[in-house]
Amino acid sequence: MNPLAGLDAHAQRLAGTSLAAMIKADPARARDFSLRIGSLYANFARQRYDRVALDGLFAIGEHLDLAGAMRRQLDGDIVNPTEGRAALHTALRGQTSSSQAAGDAHTQALAARERMRDLVAALEASDVTDIVSIGIGGSDLGPRLVVDALALTGGRVNGRARPRVHFISNVDGNAAQRVLALLDPARTAAIVISKTFGTQETLLNGGIVRQWLGDDSRLYAVSTNAQRVAEFGIPSERMLPMWDWVGGRYSLWSAVGFPVALALGMDQFEALLAGAAEMDAHASTAPLRQNLAAWHALTAVWNRNALQAATQAVLPYDERLKLLPNYLQQLVMESLGKSVHLDGCDVATDTVPVWWGGAGTDTQHSFFQALHQGSQVVPADFIGVLQADHAHAANHEALLANLLAQTEALANGQGSDDPHHRYAGNRPSTLLLLDALTPNSLGMLLALYEHSVYLQSVLWGINAFDQFGVELGKQVASRLLPALRGEGEADDVVTRELLREFRARR
Repeated sequence: MNPLAGLDAHAQRLAGTSLAAMIKADPARARDFSLRIGSLYANFARQRYDRVALDGLFAIGEHLDLAGAMRRQLDGDIVNPTEGRAALHTALRGQTSSSQAAGDAHTQALAARERMRDLVAALEASDVTDIVSIGIGGSDLGPRLVVDALALTGGRVNGRARPRVHFISNVDGNAAQRVLALLDPARTAAIVISKTFGTQETLLNGGIVRQWLGDDSRLYAVSTNAQRVAEFGIPSERMLPMWDWVGGRYSLWSAVGFPVALALGMDQFEALLAGAAEMDAHASTAPLRQNLAAWHALTAVWNRNALQAATQAVLPYDERLKLLPNYLQQLVMESLGKSVHLDGCDVATDTVPVWWGGAGTDTQHSFFQALHQGSQVVPADFIGVLQADHAHAANHEALLANLLAQTEALANGQGSDDPHHRYAGNRPSTLLLLDALTPNSLGMLLALYEHSVYLQSVLWGINAFDQFGVELGKQVASRLLPALRGEGEADDVVTRELLREFRARR
């Protein structure tokens, strides 16, 4: 039996009740549907469930033992059965469990972190002014987000500015060309980040950068595969490890964060880890009703399965978090984009919605029209930062006013005799507020989403830690490379025609 089937009855019961009416009938939910964990505050009062439906959601969480599932992950149990692996990314940032597996993982993580500290110190003491980080997916999105978000927190080192970190991910040669055109190879170092050191895009871009540098002594690697790294020409003393028990999209907290440590300093990187560890401690110990990760996960499942929402927006009202939607697209959609249960049987309900978004207030002038008056309801996570790190008080007040206004307007709407000026309202949202944007608070926020994703996978009975769906396109691309070079032909009739068009125009 589908444990989520009971949600339909709650959705039908509430179908004729607007969100504004729910809040009017129960104003105390503004306070009761909120949680604060350290510097992170969450308010779920504008989600389209009442107390009875919320009780039903938490009852499902109890029935499926979300607390036990969280403990099994942190203890190093096999939570990725299709690949026979644990998922111990939490051990990278703290001692989250007394189990032998988690303890061993944490010991390895600490050793790798000390090696990374030494490499950071050596590069800080060198004449290197720029770092090029080469990776894709989980080897790029997390470091890129954190470096961009916290760019002004790094300060200076040895009396001069910290190295500037640049990122190359796309196999499109324009990506490498645009980055390298602005740099001096004599004052640049590069990091090639690839878990297997077999990722086509990363190796091609790494080859471009290696040739451009003209000096392999400033080339570093992060990988699980020491042999391939050595074959690429990078010695072991300039390689940092990864492990099979850390998935790529969960690897920011490992040596994949090397670019973060270079851009911000090792102490700031460790503050990021400490913030994530604080959320780990909360998610693994708080009772379900006071557990922010569980509440966020249950809300996501409610919106997808009870309200049939096909997409989910994430809307940071802070320019420094503009890359957060990109990061969450991979974290959420690669983890939860599954249509079979752990036992291989088809899932009987919808799983992950399409995640998308952008930074306010820019997005208010692009796609918010559809959020307010479009025919589809799009639940949203709004993210705000209360304390500004700049001197422009009027701008920050306007930003926060717009944040509050949008969540209110989406929920309450506005009537009008003119249908073109009518706002239906009834659009659900969660508001997440950081006291300030710091390495610690950003670590907490990202760890919250990780735990929510895992608990959603438990609720749907799917595997959050494999990603076989990304492989087929890569395999077909490898088969088509010779055909693009005129060495053979494609099997697919449409591809054959497209290849003829390619050849005629190149």
